[in-house]
Amino acid sequence: MKLLENKNIIVTGSCRGIGLATSQLFAQHGANLWLNGRDELALQTLSAKLTSQFKNNNHVCCFDVSVYDQVKNGFQSLFKQCKKLDVLVNNAGILDDALIGMVSQKQIAHTFSTNTYSVLYCSQYAQRLMIRNGGGSIINLASIVGVNGNAGQSVYAASKAAIIGATLSLSKELASANIRVNAIAPGFIDTDMARSIGDELYLQRVDSIAMKRVGKAQDIANTALYLASDLSSYVTGQVIGVDGGMLI
Repeated sequence: MKLLENKNIIVTGSCRGIGLATSQLFAQHGANLWLNGRDELALQTLSAKLTSQFKNNNHVCCFDVSVYDQVKNGFQSLFKQCKKLDVLVNNAGILDDALIGMVSQKQIAHTFSTNTYSVLYCSQYAQRLMIRNGGGSIINLASIVGVNGNAGQSVYAASKAAIIGATLSLSKELASANIRVNAIAPGFIDTDMARSIGDELYLQRVDSIAMKRVGKAQDIANTALYLASDLSSYVTGQVIGVDGGMLI
């Protein structure tokens, strides 16, 4: 059974990690995908691969989600191509840790523009298309760190906590338009971002997980599939932790 047959979906940060796993799973379930990122060649390669493997319709939507004018132009282009949007997955994000005494203004601005402002920019344009279509689903990638905080991650945690606040507010604002807004709060997931923290800290993080294993990008993609599909048609304003019982 294909849960996303004929649904038009854009996934930001499509080419790596959670975004890649989500794009692959959505393609498998029949979605018409708009693949987003800043590397057009990588997007074209992924699009061709997914089309070959799953026979779904894929489109490249190359723009920087942290730049308002690029987001605006990207969604206007999407509208010209298909006139409707069913699902937005706000996945694109960065991790740039530092102790508060060492954090630069540039780090703060870059983290918030990529992780948080992008969610607001994309959601603003996505909801306009969804209203025309009678509803939709917005899925925001938050983090367990945005829920519980973590030493050395004040900026990242703040950017993800802001996503949770936006999710809860947008779910109330858009419910009357039949637009569901939910967030996924991943724990420690085996991605390039997670592996960049160094071996010692990596092992410490694994040790803090009750299930004693690192999560997979597929674990997050499975939850995104549920929220994108009609199986979750009565679910909105939720922050779903996918963390294996991780304690921070």
